[in-house]
Amino acid sequence: MQQPGGFIKGLFFGNYFYGTCAIMLSIEAALQQYVALNPVIYYIFLFAATVLYYTKAYITPGDEGLHNKRSVWYAKNRTLVYTSQIFLTIVAAITGALLLKDIWYNIPHVLPAEWFLLAVFPVVALLYYGINYPGFTRYNLRNTGWLKPFIIGFVWGGTVTVYPILFWFISTGTPYHITLVGILLLVKNIMFISVLCIMFDIKDYAADHNLHLQTFVVRVGLRKTIFVIIIPLSAIGLGTFILFAVLRHFPVGRILINTVPFVLLIIVAYSLHRRKSILYYLAIIDGLMLVKAICGIIGISIIK
Repeated sequence: MQQPGGFIKGLFFGNYFYGTCAIMLSIEAALQQYVALNPVIYYIFLFAATVLYYTKAYITPGDEGLHNKRSVWYAKNRTLVYTSQIFLTIVAAITGALLLKDIWYNIPHVLPAEWFLLAVFPVVALLYYGINYPGFTRYNLRNTGWLKPFIIGFVWGGTVTVYPILFWFISTGTPYHITLVGILLLVKNIMFISVLCIMFDIKDYAADHNLHLQTFVVRVGLRKTIFVIIIPLSAIGLGTFILFAVLRHFPVGRILINTVPFVLLIIVAYSLHRRKSILYYLAIIDGLMLVKAICGIIGISIIK
């Protein structure tokens, strides 16, 4: 019999929640840039790829020590996790092939700048884990503590802000043009998710300190991380959004609802001066991504 809360743990520990957030943030970005949504298979592929990527860290030999509840969950649910990975790999392969089939005839017309945008985010994501060959794995970007949050924010920002738009332009055979609005939206998403990652590093303070991983909280302490780094970065993200909103001539109601995630970001950051469980980080802190997407979608779709 499944234990109470088993579904909740599976949703967050199994990274399925990340896949959901990626879909919702991609929809938000498309709507805010006034670009049509992609076909359903695009979002299925995105979900599968996101879960596969995040789960890799917990099924790689040597990474799963039983020092936290998440690792314990993976050890107890090894069969389920591997079955899920196989299934999602098949799903990603099929949907990826279908998406490639739809844009195949437009690929020769893809511009060099578009190829760069297609390549840069997965390359950085690959380097985050490191190249899996002797002598190279120790150089992975994941071990650069102060840079790690911004790397994750950069990959997430590109995945949910650039890719949905870029794929739509390629599928319709239309040249993709980088716009100021698109850049501001990308910066906003990068900053928002980077702040979440810095907050998440607070959970791993003891382990990172023992591993000499120089995350922000290890280098400057908890209080300075919250008040000198997280809150100012949140303000930068909010300021970027307000500039974006002004350029887009957003009504006041739309601006207000889109400030909600940033206000919650500051409130949650302040709450971290007390010790929290891993599910708090996964559900509440990472949940702010979903809140941001929902507020953005409501703001652009309902508030006129």
